[in-house]
Amino acid sequence: PSPLLFRQQFRFCTVADSDFFVSRHGTGVSLLLGRMEPRFFNPFAEILKTRNHLPHWQQPGATYFITFRLADAIPSGLREEWRAEREAWLKWNPKPWSAELEKEYHERFSTRVDEWLDAGHGECVLRESICREIVEATLRFRDGAEYFHHAWVAMPNHVHALVSLQIGAKLEKVVGAWKSVSSRKIGKQRGKRGTLWQEDYFDRLIRDAAHFGNVARYIRRNPLKARLRGGFTLYESDDVKAL
Repeated sequence: PSPLLFRQQFRFCTVADSDFFVSRHGTGVSLLLGRMEPRFFNPFAEILKTRNHLPHWQQPGATYFITFRLADAIPSGLREEWRAEREAWLKWNPKPWSAELEKEYHERFSTRVDEWLDAGHGECVLRESICREIVEATLRFRDGAEYFHHAWVAMPNHVHALVSLQIGAKLEKVVGAWKSVSSRKIGKQRGKRGTLWQEDYFDRLIRDAAHFGNVARYIRRNPLKARLRGGFTLYESDDVKAL
């Protein structure tokens, strides 16, 4: 069968209709034959705001672009300078943002973090294949039950994931479990104790199908962007491979 063409009433596109169920009104995430329909940000729905060092916006069953990194992935001096500049900018530019402000935010702050991560600072524990295998097993543990992975990449010092949560799943608990379990197992494997992951994480609600596709392609290209020939693991679901 031919791929579905994107129309306004649909929530996703370019997936064979025999393999994937698409709802017309976005009333929830749908799971069929091992796939989940992404549910995008709804500006009219309630938003749950949580905060650690970074603010996190959540909506039930939404799709997110998540980044979590090793504790030593960004030198402390750069990190504190970035945090101070970001807090000052956010004070004058609180959410919700216009498209222009969101673009400015990511140009000022997200792009800089991505560049630092791809520079390969720190011990880069995830260069070791056994450590990446532990991360992979952890990410997959509740895949299809509590959440659905569309794509992820384990880089030498960080992880990017494009994931949809089931209704009722809490983002902070899902990411917290990934970090806690993998930290314990990697520490045992390496015979070391101490903090493995940075305490907080970055997340972004996926706005629409175009945003979804851009994030999926960013994850796919991240190893090339960082000029890696090895030391990474990339996963893509069948629907993302078609993008």
